[in-house]
Amino acid sequence: MADSVQFQTIPNPNRLSDDARAQLIAEPGFGKVFTDHMVTIEWTEEAGWHDARVRAREPFSIDPASAVLHYAQEIFEGMKAYRGSDGAITLFRPEENARRFNQSAHRMAMPELPEALFLEAIERLVAIDAAWIPAGEGSLYLRPFMFANDVFLGVRPAKRYVFCVIASPVGAYFKGGAKPISVWVSDNYSRAAAGGTGAAKCGGNYAGSLIAQAEAIEHGCDQVVFLDAAEHRWVEELGGMNIFFVFDDGTVKTPPLGTILPGITRASVIALARDKGISVEEARYGFDQWQADAQSGRLREVFVCGTAATIVSVGRILHSGGEFLIGGGEAGAVTQDLRDRLVAIQRGETNDQFGWRRTL
Repeated sequence: MADSVQFQTIPNPNRLSDDARAQLIAEPGFGKVFTDHMVTIEWTEEAGWHDARVRAREPFSIDPASAVLHYAQEIFEGMKAYRGSDGAITLFRPEENARRFNQSAHRMAMPELPEALFLEAIERLVAIDAAWIPAGEGSLYLRPFMFANDVFLGVRPAKRYVFCVIASPVGAYFKGGAKPISVWVSDNYSRAAAGGTGAAKCGGNYAGSLIAQAEAIEHGCDQVVFLDAAEHRWVEELGGMNIFFVFDDGTVKTPPLGTILPGITRASVIALARDKGISVEEARYGFDQWQADAQSGRLREVFVCGTAATIVSVGRILHSGGEFLIGGGEAGAVTQDLRDRLVAIQRGETNDQFGWRRTL
């Protein structure tokens, strides 16, 4: 049980000075700078969850036969802590991250972590490294993850695991900030198939997407768009974000869950749109229809969303047969409004009618 796991806090004796830390978080980029501490909790078949520690961030020492290195039994989450203009520190829907983490664990035959323990680990790390949270537009990106640490080369679920949380002060995910991005529609690669791990947030999904992302970069694009594995026709998601389409009648469409990641930002966008009276349909949308609707003008806006990028407009789409623009390559009004409303809630700048913020 979560309440039986006691945390031990061992402050990092070599934590950075205030001046050194300030220099690092002034322009942190994304995922390059890390805080002084991490949280670790271990699990064994015999003892369950135990040995919870807040300690200095440092490398792991693992055996070369550790199961994660051979069979990729690993999952993770992505979330952020924000510092409001009043100095208050908030998390955005962390309970949903805890819930999705356990859904991923179940799919990957890993032990589930009690949600209360997940949340306590997050809050303890944020508390001890609160000085790393940038003011203004920045935030503290939190990466909870778990990996199999069983020293065994047989193909079976491991009997030992390590849960860890690390933190990184971050700025904008894309170099251009909130400017519309360009995407490449992959002809050669698929991200997931029915019955696979598409709905789990596991490293293997992202490893399999890297070659397609490299292809996108070769074509001068920021991100790759994947089509379904069965018919290679239906739009599914990007390498790390969900996608939405805004039409001239004011309605919005987004691909349904099943083989794609159930994004927390995705769910929040749907709730925000519906709260404003916008009809949102979760339904399949073919790439051929995407092209036709863009050409006819029926499709007015396209945007993508995720924890790292929040909401970003898509302006240019490239594919093996050519390219086309959405909205003249500029961000649309619906996209901008949804982004403004989401960010305002995340940063405590407006009323949180949904109860999404968790103030520390």
